[in-house]
Amino acid sequence: MCGITGIYAFNENGKSYFNKINESIKSLSFRGPDGTGVFKHKNVALGHSRLSVIDTSEAGAQPFTDISERYTIIFNGEFYNFKQHQTILKNKGVKFKSNSDTEVLLYLYINEGVSFLEKINGCFALAIYDKKEETLFIARDRIGIKPLIIYHDDDKLIFASEMKAILSYDIPKKINTVSLYNYLQFNYIPSPNSIFENTEKLTPGSYILIRNNKIERKQYYKIPYSKQGTDLTYKQAQQKLIELLTNSVKLRMISDVPLGAFLSGGIDSSIIVALASQFTKNLNTFSIGYKDEPFFDETHYARLLAEKYKTNHTVFSLSNDDLFDNLYKVLDYIDEPFADSSALAVNILSMHTRSKATVALSGDGADEMFAGYNKHLAHFKANNTNFINYIIKTGSPLWKKIPQSRNNKFGNTIRQINRFSTGLKLSDKERYWRWCAINNEKQASNLLKSAYDIKKYQKIKNSILENISQNSPISDILYSDMHLVLQSDMLHKVDLMSMANSLEVRTPFLDHNIVDFAFQLPDSYKINKSIKKRILQDTFRQYLPQELYNRPKHGFEVPLLKWFRNELKSMITDDLLNDKFIEEQGIFNVDAIKKMKLKLFSKNPEDIQSQIWGLIVFQYWWKKNFH
Repeated sequence: MCGITGIYAFNENGKSYFNKINESIKSLSFRGPDGTGVFKHKNVALGHSRLSVIDTSEAGAQPFTDISERYTIIFNGEFYNFKQHQTILKNKGVKFKSNSDTEVLLYLYINEGVSFLEKINGCFALAIYDKKEETLFIARDRIGIKPLIIYHDDDKLIFASEMKAILSYDIPKKINTVSLYNYLQFNYIPSPNSIFENTEKLTPGSYILIRNNKIERKQYYKIPYSKQGTDLTYKQAQQKLIELLTNSVKLRMISDVPLGAFLSGGIDSSIIVALASQFTKNLNTFSIGYKDEPFFDETHYARLLAEKYKTNHTVFSLSNDDLFDNLYKVLDYIDEPFADSSALAVNILSMHTRSKATVALSGDGADEMFAGYNKHLAHFKANNTNFINYIIKTGSPLWKKIPQSRNNKFGNTIRQINRFSTGLKLSDKERYWRWCAINNEKQASNLLKSAYDIKKYQKIKNSILENISQNSPISDILYSDMHLVLQSDMLHKVDLMSMANSLEVRTPFLDHNIVDFAFQLPDSYKINKSIKKRILQDTFRQYLPQELYNRPKHGFEVPLLKWFRNELKSMITDDLLNDKFIEEQGIFNVDAIKKMKLKLFSKNPEDIQSQIWGLIVFQYWWKKNFH
């Protein structure tokens, strides 16, 4: 993995920004600490910051130019099946000067044109310049594992792996108010939008071709979602899943640097480790435990799996002080408001893992494809009318009065019942939107002092919800999760925090062959009233310790509430959420934030800490950029 940046100038004024490219590359140094490179020709400038993983020699350095000197590529990601295509190209007479996947990619493009994208099994963001035709080709992987941000105005198109690299070109920084409104709802900004006007994330599975100063866009991949399902029996589907996932893991173990795997103790990462252990002895595995939060600590289960497969297992046992000590590192690295608090834990896990490995496998993506979240089971139950649903729905006033918290079993149960009760009153579309959100639409609106474009907001919302209908099957929910939650929250979090520590994370579940397969499976293969991720759990039962089954799933919660009432109290009352500062800033409604602070310090804070965290992250980011 690496960092890329580049600019296509439409005129001389656009060319004047070429002198900013070195600063842009420098901002990506964590993504690529092993070397930098720049290429300039006429209207194009390309920059690269390298993290050496495949062919660590100078022969694999980027920007990489072919032997004819016509084509130049910059590439962030991994092309896992590159050796197969290297052999095919050699048989066609291509002579390679390196063993890098980057060079194979470039020659595949030269030989196949844009259809080469269909041959790639991997994760990537890339740009290829054709010196003869003076065209620039920019593309992103099918699922959106690797980021690519685009800024466009009359003079230029700028692209880069991270927002901080875009900002290095001194672009105008005007906040997109609809994106801010979305952020206040979700604690992240749904792709393809970004916090700034004229700036977007390139849609996964799409490319841009610039020629003669004209921009062409095309979608080359969409998840092939069919409600007709598959002809495979459940047993046949299980066998197919084993085959696909085994092949995916094997492909993702190609590396010229130390490789390991995250091992949380959950089903998903355990499956990846079990399969990876078939291809290497004493695989390095890494877990984090929580000394001060036993409710969330799952390292016992991770150790069981590590013992079964004789992995070289390391547990990083963290205190709340360890998490707090890394808080400002995360806040400083975030270059667009993003307030999934579990990023703090991912950052520490990545930091410790990087001391022993440069590449780590993870179990990301399985929950979104195979129905692993509590909200998936809740949606399933909500669409099956019964007496229990009636009791929960009518008991709504009672649930609101009982103290709720994520940090203990009873409080968390009440919180979930209250959330379920609220969802039962809504349509499928609105229920999905509400269950993805931290704040509902009214709460988010009340927080904003200024107006936002309601029509633009509704268009974004309708686009995200377009596949959900009344009495939607779970597959509709999962398909929406792939485009909202996975892209904009989960993958963004892992990429941002791993690359902040120069660690490459690979996601075997998100091999496009598995994604395609998963969305042909009927709902009954994935979930029923008693089990989530049914086919995953059943298929790999023989691979995993029995103790991993029939236990509650605990998503880790950073102890924000404790911090806000103690260590970070002054940050809230005297700095970022201070009444005077809010008034002078002119973005938020000071009375709405006063109410939130009162709730925060009350006996029944409910989920207020997540809402407060979203505001703190935004305010910290705003001060860095505007104050």
